[in-house]
Amino acid sequence: MIDYEILKLLWWVFIGVLLVGFAVMDGQDMGVGTLLPFLSKEDSERRIMINSVAPHWDGNQVWLLTGGGAMFAAWPLMYATAFSGFYWAMLIVLFVLIFRPVAFDYRSKVPSTKWRTNWDWLLFLGSAVPPIIFGVAFGNLLQGVPFEIDATMRPVYTGSFFGLLNPFGLLCGVLSLAMIVAHGANYLVLRTEGTLQEKARKVGSAAAFLAFVLFLLGGVWVYLGIDGYVAVSGLDPAGPANPLAKTVEIREGAWFANYGACPVLWALPALGLLGTLASAVLVRKGAAGKAIVASGVAMLGIILTPLGAMFPFVMPSSVMPNAGLTLWDCTSSQLTLEVMFFVTLILLPLVLCYTAWAYKVMSGKLTAEYIEKNTHSLY
Repeated sequence: MIDYEILKLLWWVFIGVLLVGFAVMDGQDMGVGTLLPFLSKEDSERRIMINSVAPHWDGNQVWLLTGGGAMFAAWPLMYATAFSGFYWAMLIVLFVLIFRPVAFDYRSKVPSTKWRTNWDWLLFLGSAVPPIIFGVAFGNLLQGVPFEIDATMRPVYTGSFFGLLNPFGLLCGVLSLAMIVAHGANYLVLRTEGTLQEKARKVGSAAAFLAFVLFLLGGVWVYLGIDGYVAVSGLDPAGPANPLAKTVEIREGAWFANYGACPVLWALPALGLLGTLASAVLVRKGAAGKAIVASGVAMLGIILTPLGAMFPFVMPSSVMPNAGLTLWDCTSSQLTLEVMFFVTLILLPLVLCYTAWAYKVMSGKLTAEYIEKNTHSLY
């Protein structure tokens, strides 16, 4: 049997991996969907964009479902708190995600320009809104979420939906959108040619540079204006799930304490900054494959930077600091974590192998001639 403390730490790592996996894999087709109404007005080019991600988008979305399922099973108290506090935000995400499969399937069924344009905008909403909301959620986690835990261990959210739309949260939302647009544009440069490729190259470079600026601005904002949380006593890494057993203080600069204690963590924001810059430069030079790797590395750095800052907190509370949830006191039982661990060790490599095979088989450039020749079998 694996030590309980080690299992808790492993699942913190696994959930971070799933979040990064979702951003990298689903981010490319969400980025393409976000660009769909803007990058071209020609139907043939829009069909090229759609079919560049069509073989993979539904498989990539499994990363989102897996991440949500992992949080539910590994951090049930955090899951319950998040889905009650962010209820309307999550409902909006689920609502717009419904547009995606319908838009992919029905968009090219009717040759009408109005029909196809309407589906293009719905596909845009299903692609752009989720990353914005996920970014806003990350921004609110760093500021602390307004929730309490009563004597029966029931989390009670005391904020509102519009309270989530604060300036820092919105900055993180725009950063998230810029991140996936750059990643999607890089993928289009890899899969297309001609005028469409050139437009994607310019947008990808601009979006990556915007992500660099916003990420740097966000770091300065946290350093100068957002206080962090510190568990000063009562936190038992191997203990039961009881968030109220600890004492938490709000301190200036606390979110940088982990970086001071473990300087190697500075590699995370460095990857975010260098990755976005490298992506901007490489895609402008036409090195699409390297640019995709760079934007993927940037996503890894940008997503893991706040996780490294907040450790061991996963959801701090702004109104009842002692109720803030950490990976040590909001987890499932030892048996649950252990069973999930071995299942993940078996299934995750299979998913990665299948995904790699699918991308290899479906690689190559898409052209208007190819779309026209296979119009009845493509989107």
